[in-house]
Amino acid sequence: MSNLDAKPKLTVSPGATDAGAGDQVQLLSGRRVLLGESSEVRRLLPNLGRRMVGAWCFLDSYGPDDIEATAGMRVGPHPHCGLQTVSWLLDGEVLHRDSLGSEQVLRPGQLGLMTAGRGISHAEESPPGHPPILHGAQLWVALPDEARFAPPSFEFHPSLPVLEDGALGARVLIGELGGARSPASAFSPLLGADVSLSAEARVELPLEADFEHAVLPMSGTVGVDGLAVSPGVLLYLGPGRTRLSLRADESCRLLLLGGTPFEQRIVMWWNFVARSGEEIAAVREEWMGGGAFGEVHGYDGAPIPAPELPPGTLKARGRS
Repeated sequence: MSNLDAKPKLTVSPGATDAGAGDQVQLLSGRRVLLGESSEVRRLLPNLGRRMVGAWCFLDSYGPDDIEATAGMRVGPHPHCGLQTVSWLLDGEVLHRDSLGSEQVLRPGQLGLMTAGRGISHAEESPPGHPPILHGAQLWVALPDEARFAPPSFEFHPSLPVLEDGALGARVLIGELGGARSPASAFSPLLGADVSLSAEARVELPLEADFEHAVLPMSGTVGVDGLAVSPGVLLYLGPGRTRLSLRADESCRLLLLGGTPFEQRIVMWWNFVARSGEEIAAVREEWMGGGAFGEVHGYDGAPIPAPELPPGTLKARGRS
């Protein structure tokens, strides 16, 4: 999925070495952003005061939207580099196409994981005859130096391991939780899980103490260590926790994200993750020149042009 801001801002993560102490608990509100031709999303990362959670550097949630009488999602061909995209649905269907020739319909419970590496382009849309409701999330993972120029790839995982314990069901998208390990490729210590809680659930999840974590409710209100959190808000939890207490008065669903603090500085602009403004300018030029990111076949629409770069040179700046 693309960042379609017409005037995207420079986003620089200072990394763990210069981020400062920061808050161990933060409530971060999402902002509404138009995506593609007809969809609106809530952007939770990057956020004022919190650019990343582990290597997770971008998080959009959308829906539940009634798209029965519309075309639904339509995001034309666009490029990525230096990152992975994670596509996750709670309801509906999305058709993924990329410049490797991959063509895959994604459904709830199935993981689409695209590793952009040195460069790839893709398009996403609701397929013909799509279900009436669309609800899901799109996330990016920043690749570390040793993986960011790797050949691009696409993985489809039709089933994933589930951690079950009474009123809890946790499907592990990436990484490991309570002994359930995902087969998805990860290039840094990482966790992504879709957690379902039944009404009146009182559960505890094991956490990696050296991870920072975030909780994103997707439906219903969840109590996290005594704090009530509802959809549209991301709860950040700093490192040092070994357990997470969850409480649900009603059935609810949430995404649990985590990872070791990302130590490498990144520059994120539009759909690119790089290490300098010069790299950003170069990959933008490659996309606009055609050919470098490959071609997406089958999408009924033109590729998305890159926005103009802001005046001056893109440079690393502070966290805020």
